[in-house]
Amino acid sequence: MASLRKLSAAFSSCCSCSREPHKMATVGLRLEAKERHIVIDNGILQLTLTNPGGLITGIRYNGIDNLLEVINKEGNRGYWDLVWNEPQGSGIFDVIEGTHSELIYQDETQIEVSFTRKWEPSLQGKHVPLNIDKRFVVLCGCSGFYTYGIYEHLEGWPDFDMAETRVAFKLRKDKFQYMAIAGDRQRFMPMPEDRMPNRSQKLAYPEAVLLTNPINNELKAEVDDKYQYSCEDKDIKVHGWICFKPPVGFWQITPSNEFRTGGPVKQELTSHVGPTTLAMFMSAHYAGVDLVPKFRNGEYWKKVFGPVFIYLNSAMDDTDPRVLWEDAKLQAQTEMDSWPYQFPVSEDFQKSEQRGYINDDYLYANAAFVGLALPGEPGSWQRECKGYQFWTMADDEGNFSIHNVRTGDYNLYAWVPGFIGDYKLEITLTITSGSQIDLGDLIYEPPRDGPTLWEIGIPDRSAAEFFIPDPNPNFINKLYVNHCDRFRQYGLWERYAELYPDSDLIYTIGVSDYTKDWFFAHVTRKAGDNCHQPTTWQIKFHLDTIDKTGMYKLRVALASATLSELQAPHRPHMSLTFLRSAI
Repeated sequence: MASLRKLSAAFSSCCSCSREPHKMATVGLRLEAKERHIVIDNGILQLTLTNPGGLITGIRYNGIDNLLEVINKEGNRGYWDLVWNEPQGSGIFDVIEGTHSELIYQDETQIEVSFTRKWEPSLQGKHVPLNIDKRFVVLCGCSGFYTYGIYEHLEGWPDFDMAETRVAFKLRKDKFQYMAIAGDRQRFMPMPEDRMPNRSQKLAYPEAVLLTNPINNELKAEVDDKYQYSCEDKDIKVHGWICFKPPVGFWQITPSNEFRTGGPVKQELTSHVGPTTLAMFMSAHYAGVDLVPKFRNGEYWKKVFGPVFIYLNSAMDDTDPRVLWEDAKLQAQTEMDSWPYQFPVSEDFQKSEQRGYINDDYLYANAAFVGLALPGEPGSWQRECKGYQFWTMADDEGNFSIHNVRTGDYNLYAWVPGFIGDYKLEITLTITSGSQIDLGDLIYEPPRDGPTLWEIGIPDRSAAEFFIPDPNPNFINKLYVNHCDRFRQYGLWERYAELYPDSDLIYTIGVSDYTKDWFFAHVTRKAGDNCHQPTTWQIKFHLDTIDKTGMYKLRVALASATLSELQAPHRPHMSLTFLRSAI
């Protein structure tokens, strides 16, 4: 390894792995280390990074000098960041800048560079107590680049919490105005200026505004809110933006969820007005402090985030953005099929031959979600945020296998849509390099204490089957009109008070229909500008006979809860009462 400040080399031989619709000639890999910048060129794209900070300041591609927002300062174009705090302290936003750069590997097929920031006691209270190594990899013939990070907290270092870490890209607003996060979630987006006070109206929280005078008049009276573009982690494989002149796509591809936290159904951000695209690795979004890792008593911790792939593509025809979208989906599948990658040089990223796998002949549960996570209680994977997780789905006969598992100790967890409860295999599985573990037959028995008297909804970690009201016509996002994700419309929580202005929801078993009569969210009632009242919901049912010596158990499944609590106080009569208190 050598200092980047002293190296500059070019190679002419080249492989080809581009899958873009419009392929371009490649001229080999070239690295140029300048005093303040490092430039890596593979003939398809040119990547410019600050030296030694490792901030992404430029991406040249398909005749566009820079895909990133050129009017932004260099520190606000492309970067790794995190949010951290000392115990009981307030959050600190940190754009991670390296203090040392190094060429890790270079040959005719690959260049990998590293930007590190080491922690020492003199930095206590100023920087997060982590050693951070950001890596960037450019391969010959590939229309994109990879980035991954290695975080390490050494034994004896100070305590801290880390609420978020990610990679962010700010694209050129004059080029990228069409966003795609799924096949049915694509649209022309507002401009950043549309969120300014002279063009918008503030709503209930800073991320949401009503567009009152947007540059594109077709967006007038719509709500813009970055949380409306969230997805479940299992579905965040590829998302990005499209430029039409020239037709260019900028895509963030995540080939594995192993380094994310909270399991496959954790909701996370993707892309939003900026134009901004994110690779989210961990956050408290939709979950609160339960998913904030807390490092105490000088514990040792190390984790690899990524690699993620930034894919660029282009097309000859600029009339249909789906050409670029469909190609990006194909590339995402290629990346997933290639996982775990063989090219990262860091020994902390385990290659396929260093990993192991498990399989099972029969779980007795079709369509089950089955996963490995750090040892814990049943369901603890939902709050696990320090280790790695590996998830798959059982087939129609209950068979499953989990490949390419990092070495370590795990519990096996599972849950089945339609059945309440969490499964945990009551042994610890130790995965070693090359190990193959056959678990044989596993039997999942959902918890049951007796005959089911009644059930409202479907225990599938979703509220989709419940009543979702139409949005207030003054606060809509047209993307979600007649959409299966209509629950993402702004302000639906306020519709509860409109539907129940004087009294609260009463659900009668055998009479009420949960698709029409059970509001999809348990919410408070707004009683003024800064006043919210708790709401009391009732479930009424009839029993012909009561076993006065028996135990009747109520099970409640919550999709999420933040700054709130759900109470079911005991009552001598047979009407169960739910109380949600505002905090």
